[in-house]
Amino acid sequence: MPERRVVSPEYMLFDAPREKKYLIGNEAVAEAAKRANVDMAIVYPITPQSEATHIIGDMYAQGYIRDYYRGEDEFNVMSAVAGAAMGGVRVFTATSGPGTLRAFEMFPVWAGHRLPIVCAFMTRGVNSPLSIQPDNIEIGWLADTGMLIFHAEDPQDFFDMTLQAYIIAEQPEVHLPVGVCVDGFFVTHTREIVELTPEDEMLPPYDPSVSPVVAMDMETVPVRHMKDPFVMKSNYISYNTHASWQQEVRAAAERARKHIYKYMGGPIEVTHPDAEIMFMTSGTAAAQARVAMERMRAEGIDVGLVKIKVIRPFPEKEIAELAEVPGIIIVPEHNITGWLAREIRSRVNNNSKIYSGPRVFGGMTMPPEVIVKETKKLLQAGVAV
Repeated sequence: MPERRVVSPEYMLFDAPREKKYLIGNEAVAEAAKRANVDMAIVYPITPQSEATHIIGDMYAQGYIRDYYRGEDEFNVMSAVAGAAMGGVRVFTATSGPGTLRAFEMFPVWAGHRLPIVCAFMTRGVNSPLSIQPDNIEIGWLADTGMLIFHAEDPQDFFDMTLQAYIIAEQPEVHLPVGVCVDGFFVTHTREIVELTPEDEMLPPYDPSVSPVVAMDMETVPVRHMKDPFVMKSNYISYNTHASWQQEVRAAAERARKHIYKYMGGPIEVTHPDAEIMFMTSGTAAAQARVAMERMRAEGIDVGLVKIKVIRPFPEKEIAELAEVPGIIIVPEHNITGWLAREIRSRVNNNSKIYSGPRVFGGMTMPPEVIVKETKKLLQAGVAV
């Protein structure tokens, strides 16, 4: 294994020197896995995440990752990842679109077992006719599995959020899986300047002794949840056990909020919080909305931007407070269902000010001009601000 030194999470995120590299998102997330001191990666390459998992395989050959193999399919991979995490090791995996759906049963299992797995979801279309193009509809489906959900805008976010995910996931009072999501191709295959921490520095190793549920090893029999087979004893006991544990999983996500502020600077980023018109969005739509905002402000139109970095736990208080000021809230999205607009509407008192869209899907791009056009159309229709 290459010579490397362990540094604290705080040093790596906030104080370590950064070197600029010209990387695509797939390369950036692999570099994050290298610095995260990952014990094991189990993968099944599927477009558009194949390149990242191939690079991580090379990192295993170079000694940066202790163990690595390719599973037979996505369900196999996500089951094996769960087994590895139960055994007390730090793991990484990735999937996309149809792979997410094929493996879906395992994501609530990860959360229910309180496994601090980090999975990169490089989202893509899942509907018929077959598409491998960008679309983030799967994030809306993942949001209620019990895991934490981060949504990265660009390769730099992808690198940083992957490191932040391990640090937050492994906090003893959190100990939940994290899905670090990006819009496939728009991020995975876009080459940008990414500022990387030193290659010879890595996070401290995972300590399974801080897990809220006992890890399985040669000294601990495999009874992580069922120390007594309550299912065989009484339906009443079974139902109450299951109900209380689901509540605990959600409570653990709530306890993650303070760590999200500490290590990520909070779940949102706000530009011009007092603007009369506010774009609220996430992922690559935030990049396009930022350009649209700048163009409209140059024309004298008072527009601001809320970039939502964390989907779960959703920034309810922050969104509700920010929604009080603008007369119009516009939610651009890269999916057909408008799942982010639904999330925002459920937290805001005056839903009449929220406009879902523009929405593009199936691989279509969202030029800033589209957002500008839709916003001006609302203004021309006499919508009050």
